[in-house]
Amino acid sequence: MASQVLNSPSKTAHLIDVIKLFDEVELADSPETKLVDTVEAIAELVGLLEGLPTEPPSLYFDLEGVNLSRVGTVSILQLHILPSKQTYLIDIHSLHDKSFSTPGGNGCTLKKILELDTIPKVFFDVRNDSDALYSHFGIRLAGVQDLQLMELASRSFLRKNVNGLAKCIERDAPLSAEERANWIRIKEKGVRLFAPEKGGTYEVFNERPLPADIVLYCAQDVQILPRLWAQYYRKLSSGWKKKVLEASGDRVKLSQSATYNGKGRHMALAPRGWH
Repeated sequence: MASQVLNSPSKTAHLIDVIKLFDEVELADSPETKLVDTVEAIAELVGLLEGLPTEPPSLYFDLEGVNLSRVGTVSILQLHILPSKQTYLIDIHSLHDKSFSTPGGNGCTLKKILELDTIPKVFFDVRNDSDALYSHFGIRLAGVQDLQLMELASRSFLRKNVNGLAKCIERDAPLSAEERANWIRIKEKGVRLFAPEKGGTYEVFNERPLPADIVLYCAQDVQILPRLWAQYYRKLSSGWKKKVLEASGDRVKLSQSATYNGKGRHMALAPRGWH
């Protein structure tokens, strides 16, 4: 089961050896980001996702959209595959349901992979991503490891509020000086294109072809997620690993409820009992 990935003490030494390799991989070493915008490309990608290692997790996800939620839309699903160091941008805006229902060679679909508890999937704050996937595509995520909760659990100080992804990358991601400068540059260019307060619009995620700066923006954060996973995993006791998995599942269930609200100050609060 996926829960064993974070909660098996006998495998800790092996995992530590593996995740040490994360720090030795420059972001520039990653192969070119691939846009997946045809059913043929989806089928090929799904075929690549089967039989991957689960320890450490192989699959790291993020989503972009216009008001990403049950009342908004999903534009792009970003996927970084750790063993191949390859990043894919799946064009949900163009493919719609076909993104998740198109089978690979043996009949498996992306929807099935997302719903399998035996395949660990790493998200940063899964709640609104899950809300959008469930509301628009009927996807019940399973096997989720929420990096935002891993960071919270790894702290040795007050666990009252969670941190955003940018803050976690700034504080914890083991980036070289060059990588950090590039990350800031790419992020600022992307924000100017989509953030209304910067003169941008979220509709930029639906432009085709995607602007080059948006492609870089979408790809870079998901490429850093494995390094954050490694940083936080090293610090977690077996008890906190179990709590993270349970709370990740609770977040998915909450996001599928009729009363879920993905905006507001409550989103920054730690799970009940954590602080």
